[in-house]
Amino acid sequence: MNILVYLIPISLLLGGIGLVAFIYTVRTNQYDDPDGDSRRILSDEYDDHPKR
Repeated sequence: MNILVYLIPISLLLGGIGLVAFIYTVRTNQYDDPDGDSRRILSDEYDDHPKR
């Protein structure tokens, strides 16, 4: 039971760090390109290999 004295604060700290990181990414607009990936898949502009 003594290990819980260490594990509970560590887990709360790590959860808080994850929450802060998520809030930071949302506020810096990291998720604001919902159509970009779908358009890049269909575009030939981003192909790495030449056409045959």
